[in-house]
Amino acid sequence: MSEANSKQSGRKAPSAQSPTQGATSCQSCDRTDCPALKRKENESEEQFRERQQLQSRLCRIRHKVIVLSGKGGVGKSMVAVNLAATLALLGKRVGLLDVDIHGPSIPTLLGLEGEILRVSEEGILPVDIGGMKVMSLGLLLRNQNDAVIWRGPIKANVIKQFLKDVAWGDLDYLIIDSPPGTGDEPLSICQLIGTLDGALIVTTPQKVAAVDVRKAITFCRQLQVPVLGVVENMSGFTCPKCGELTTILGSGGGKRIAEDMEVPFLGSIPIDPKIAEACDSGRAFVQHYATSPTAELMRRIFEPLFAIAESSDATAQGADLPKQRSQS
Repeated sequence: MSEANSKQSGRKAPSAQSPTQGATSCQSCDRTDCPALKRKENESEEQFRERQQLQSRLCRIRHKVIVLSGKGGVGKSMVAVNLAATLALLGKRVGLLDVDIHGPSIPTLLGLEGEILRVSEEGILPVDIGGMKVMSLGLLLRNQNDAVIWRGPIKANVIKQFLKDVAWGDLDYLIIDSPPGTGDEPLSICQLIGTLDGALIVTTPQKVAAVDVRKAITFCRQLQVPVLGVVENMSGFTCPKCGELTTILGSGGGKRIAEDMEVPFLGSIPIDPKIAEACDSGRAFVQHYATSPTAELMRRIFEPLFAIAESSDATAQGADLPKQRSQS
């Protein structure tokens, strides 16, 4: 979808004028130090109201976690989907926001192609599936083959609308799936939200991925986003017949990154054909193969992340979580 032809594409980015709650005042909390209470110096009335509207949404979300990777093709979206699904299975109120503007994968991974977004008095309604509220630009494309050809300012504006115009409601967790790299999309999210609980970094074992993933950790530190941990995906393949482990992409890359960068290593996810099958069929792996060894391993890997609910004070100070024992 190009800037020039977006008006002719059928579906389009959500309008900034969508009806939303709290458009003129932020009344979602009783904090006397709320940043949305006072107008900033040199801030226009429109900018002030937008900021209040954004803050009124964010105040209703307890924890915000971004899933990052410096390299494409490492399974980051798969990890984001299964993290959100695991939280939903635990009875948490979960939102899943896909800010990969040029390659939104979440609708495909959850079988949401063809879903139509609706608007209520409270704003744009995210798609609800299995206890998760999902929002992605992929839900706005008329044709899944459409290319989104946008520059940075337009992408940043759409991401802002995903946060302030979508009726997320009260959430325990908002999981944000970001595109690879350290460009416009992850930068916009970090700046708009202000304080994230942390980032989950996804890599594969080989060196070419590890080099770029280190940059993602540096990105987090420069923006004062706590690194919750590193997950190594596609770490090896166990033959279902003989049980032999083959390290197709090498091994140990994720653990070495974590050690060198002094962040937690959460564990390794093997190459499992059922993960690919679940992704292709639009189902969350941890839900539909809940009894499989790999699903149990994923749950153990995600477990330390749930500690952010009990360690809000530590994450608010911008400290990395204490290192956890790796799950190999």
